[in-house]
Order: sequence, then C-alpha cells, then structure tokens
Amino acid sequence: MAFGVPTVSPAVAVGLRVPETQADPKRRAHSFGLGRLRGLRLQTKPLAFVVLALLAVSQGEEGARLLASKSLLNRYAVEGRDLTLQYNIYNVGSSAALDVELSDDSFPPEDFGIVSGMLNVKWDRIAPYPLFLVVLRPLKAGYFNFTSATITYLAQEDGPVVIGSTSAPGQGGILAQREFDRRFSPHFLDWAAFGVMTLPSIGIPLLLWYSSKRKYDTPKPKKN
Repeated sequence: MAFGVPTVSPAVAVGLRVPETQADPKRRAHSFGLGRLRGLRLQTKPLAFVVLALLAVSQGEEGARLLASKSLLNRYAVEGRDLTLQYNIYNVGSSAALDVELSDDSFPPEDFGIVSGMLNVKWDRIAPYPLFLVVLRPLKAGYFNFTSATITYLAQEDGPVVIGSTSAPGQGGILAQREFDRRFSPHFLDWAAFGVMTLPSIGIPLLLWYSSKRKYDTPKPKKN
C-alpha cells in the first residue's frame, strides 16, 4: 500500500509548573544518575531537545497507522513558570483509528502541577488536524527525564488493541527561579543601587574641580 501525504491527526501540548523549593540532590541523583543539581538550558536544536523520531505502529496492510511525537515548546524550563509540551499524532493508514487513548504518566504530581490541559486524553476516532495542548508548571528545580507517552488505539473495528509510544524529548534541566532571574532579568534595581553608590565618588571631585575652575578662571581687573 502506497502512502501519500500523511493525514494529520491530534496534536497535544501540555503545560507544567515546578515548586520553588530546591530538589533533594540525593533523590535526584538516584532517579536520574546525577550527583549535582544545576539549571540546564533546554536545547533548541531539533536533534538535541525536541526529538521528533516518530514511531509508526502498523496493523497489516489495511487499517489505521499512527505516528506520534512529544516535544517541549519552551526554550528554558524554569521552576515556578509554565512549561508547554506538545503531542502530535498523525494517521497515515487507510482508515480512521478508533478508541484512541494517549496517556503520559511521566510527570509526578509532587514535581509538576497541571496549569491547563490533560495528560490522559481519549478520542473516539482520529479526525484531521485536532490540536491538544497541556501546560504544566515545574515545582522543583533540577534534572528531569522527559520520557515518552503511551498511545493505544484500534486499527480496525473489532480488531486488537495496538499499543505504541511517542518520541521522548529526553533529559533536561529545570532552572531555579532565582538562577533564571540572575541570568536573564534586566537588574534595574541593581544598576540603580550601583549608580547611587558611585555618585559620591564621581560627584564630589567634579564639584571641587568646578569650584576651583571658577575661582581661577575669573579675570582680574587691570590696574591703571
């Protein structure tokens, strides 16, 4: 069976929120094999953080075929700020996929809060161009392994359940709010305080110079 341009099916995005308490280094090291916690910039290159290695699940020559991907839309993941994930599902088969279910259990509630959307979604059938977004908020800073989500569906009515997985963004770091502000905030208050502190060291010598200049630059009256 020859395939043309894939028929786009549901796309899913998720937003998360991270707590403003530093993660336990021992627990993080045990979970992800890392001994030190520090913020890591989310890679924006396609092959670095947004991994779109799609998984094709097929059922014979006929029926539905779904391709699924999962990607992060944020450039940085920051503690206490919204984190948006997008899930894309494409049907490249010859018929509609039935009883489709996508579930993502990789975000523990103690580490991420759901701002909008759902991590477990069901469709009776895959329609063209549906969009699904979920916004989360990281609750803790540190490294996190963004794994794949699971998708199940029926390739044909009364057929067996097909189980597949989305692509996985991979491991990345969640910056602490304080660290993110230190790196990227404009620091207006810091510059204002610096200006106030340096004003005496610049202003006093300037006043002395100006006073001396006026004193000695005043022309003396000529005597007859």
